[in-house]
Amino acid sequence: MSTHENLLQGPEPTLLPDDYPAARERLTSGDDPVEVAASAPASSIVWAVLAEGALAADSAAGNVEAYAYARTGYHRGLDALRRAGWRGQGPIPASHGPNQGFLRALLALSRAAHLIGEEDESERCAKFLTDSGTSVDEVRALTLTTK
Repeated sequence: MSTHENLLQGPEPTLLPDDYPAARERLTSGDDPVEVAASAPASSIVWAVLAEGALAADSAAGNVEAYAYARTGYHRGLDALRRAGWRGQGPIPASHGPNQGFLRALLALSRAAHLIGEEDESERCAKFLTDSGTSVDEVRALTLTTK
C-alpha cells in the first residue's frame, strides 16, 4: 500500500537554516549593529536591528534610513527563503529563530514605508506577514536584547 501526499494542504513551513548564529550572538552581547552588519551582510537580523534602531529615532531622516536598512534585510531574507525552498507562498513561522530576522525586517519595512508615505508598500508588507502565517503583533513581540 502506498501513501500519498495530501494535495489539499498548503506548502510546508519554510524553516531557514541557522546561518548567522555569531551575528545574533554579537547583537545580543551589545556589539555595534553596524559592525555586525559589515561582518555578516547577508544576515537579515542585522539589517532588521538597524532598521528598528533607525525607527526608534522618530525622525524623518531615521525613517528614510530605516526604510533602506529594512529593504536590505527583506531582500537578504527573500534570497535565503528561496535557497531554503520557499516558492512565494506558505508559512514562515516566527517561532523558528532563523526566520525572525526576515520577519522583523519585513515589519520594519512596513512601518518605515508607512512613515515615508509609501502606503501601498506598507500594506503589502503587512499582508505578507499575515500570508506567512504570522501577524504584526507576533513579530512586534520578538525582541533581541541589545545594549
